[in-house]
Amino acid sequence: MDLNSVILTTSGSVGFFKLVNCGLNKLPAPESARRNVWKWKNISTSLAHSIITGLWAVLCFYLHPRMAEDLIATHSVFSHALVCVSIGYFIYDFLDMVHNQKLSQSWELLFHHVVVITCFGMSVLTGQYVGFAVVALLVEINSVFLHLRQVLRMAGLGKTTPYRINSMVNLGTYVVFRISTLAWMTRWLVLNREHVPLLSYTVGSVGLAIVTGMNIVLFYRLLRSDFLQNGREPRKEKEA
Repeated sequence: MDLNSVILTTSGSVGFFKLVNCGLNKLPAPESARRNVWKWKNISTSLAHSIITGLWAVLCFYLHPRMAEDLIATHSVFSHALVCVSIGYFIYDFLDMVHNQKLSQSWELLFHHVVVITCFGMSVLTGQYVGFAVVALLVEINSVFLHLRQVLRMAGLGKTTPYRINSMVNLGTYVVFRISTLAWMTRWLVLNREHVPLLSYTVGSVGLAIVTGMNIVLFYRLLRSDFLQNGREPRKEKEA
């Protein structure tokens, strides 16, 4: 994809997720979620992004298996477009949070989004490490259950059987598709140090360290909230 296509795809993604968010106005929100309609719509939009990009990432490797052998230079237009679409979502979500939330409530997620946009942006602009970015997007498979968890809680279904089942699947996929994936990406980056330019290696290493740290903290919050105690819901559980 050339620069114009990258800009068009990314901009289109921003507009698409804005339309998804606006479209939620036409759907009835649960009574318990009406206390914070913005959050309900924001989490639901994030759920849509996770479903789309999680399945898309799997399809990228299924349709273009050679990309798994070379995460640096080998990729398809299909996978390049995926990374652009995801950048568009994170830009949209960043702006949505800045406009509707206090900085003290959202700074962790805003920082996370800046890191992801920077790393993914370098990938799509240079045409390098697109496969690596697609691997990173496999975490969205877990995000489906992570966001569904919040949707169920906001709908007042936090003590139901579907919620408990989702909580177990959420932690299982968290370990497999989030923690394990980030650990594998870190290992790959270290083993391929000689093939990665210093700037890309530095940005990738710092980005992975930050995101891994945030995800370990989030895992502890989820484990404590759903299995170790019946306390209040942690303030920040949404993860991109």
